[in-house]
Amino acid sequence: MALVAAAHAQETAPRPLPPEVVQRDGQPVARADFALQGRAVQGGVLTGLAPARTVALSLDGMPVPLAADGRFLIAFDRDAAPQATLRATRADGSDILHRLTIAPGVWRIERIDAPMRPTRSTAAFLALRAPELERIAAARTIRSDSQGWRQSFLWPVRGRISGLFGAQRVYRGEPAAYHGGVDIAAATGTPVRAPADGVVILAAQAPFTLEGHLLMIDHGAGLNSAFLHLSRIDVTEGTQVRQGQVIGAVGATGRATGPHLHWGMKWNDARIDPLPLAGPMPR
Repeated sequence: MALVAAAHAQETAPRPLPPEVVQRDGQPVARADFALQGRAVQGGVLTGLAPARTVALSLDGMPVPLAADGRFLIAFDRDAAPQATLRATRADGSDILHRLTIAPGVWRIERIDAPMRPTRSTAAFLALRAPELERIAAARTIRSDSQGWRQSFLWPVRGRISGLFGAQRVYRGEPAAYHGGVDIAAATGTPVRAPADGVVILAAQAPFTLEGHLLMIDHGAGLNSAFLHLSRIDVTEGTQVRQGQVIGAVGATGRATGPHLHWGMKWNDARIDPLPLAGPMPR
């Protein structure tokens, strides 16, 4: 596991982005193409620099936040289509297109020779769950000007990775829901630290039915983190947090079989894998 993660981190190690103006035949010329860092893969993230004089950016028609210096971040859902198109609109009205080939993710798939057991939510559960889902959806609409998305992410907790993003069971050909984050096994009370700068967009001091004490942080550029099953939350909504700051503690609240941290990440509506962003788990 550690060797695979290390190889993947080396493969996606960031390289310096080219400048806005480049030299061509000894003369300065405004750069007229995208510069991208990372690997276009399902569940993955790319950062980049837009062509010079870009005023608007989109991915398959969806607007992409563009920083004043031309930097941006895009990501791909666990089940993203194999092709995507970046479009930069320049000040003169011209468009520059960059077509991306999205590599398939490698997920841990467990095939079970048994039928999937049906689940049924009670009216009482749905009555509790509806307002929780509304709060989560409302939190994800909040957009801060945080620059955390530019940082190299840290692991919020160090420990054994007990659950992988994208893992899924298939019951006689019928797929169950896949795992939407990374689980890190740790003792109750272990401090949880902010993996990058951000703004707290949800802090559930009263535990949610499934997530328990849920904390969500917006890192800017449409990127956010969710931390589930906490035993406590040490920050409040609207608070700006810094990378490495203690934000809560590991627990087993909500629907959890034991103490661990579930770290989920999304870019807009795309669920992404935190592991490539944080790199190999430190020993």
